[in-house]
Amino acid sequence: MIVNDALIEKLAHLSRLEFTDEEKEVIKTDLEKMIGFIDKLNELDTSNVAPLLHMSDNINVFRTDTVKGEISRKDVFKNAPLHGGKFFKVPKVIKK
Repeated sequence: MIVNDALIEKLAHLSRLEFTDEEKEVIKTDLEKMIGFIDKLNELDTSNVAPLLHMSDNINVFRTDTVKGEISRKDVFKNAPLHGGKFFKVPKVIKK
């Protein structure tokens, strides 16, 4: 892949960013280094390497859910500014 000014302009437009000419040169240099690194990695033979799906061999290490304490409905709504008895009421935030 060739990193040129047109590519930098396209990336800037897609990301809704504006860069000065000096910043564009720095970005261009960084992108060339990244692409060079990926090209170097592509030289490696990975045909006999299994894909890494997880960092450890542990699978589904979860604790069981246990109920440790309950709060009455009265206590839950004690500090709520608005409630309807069974649920919290919040101000409308979506306008049509």
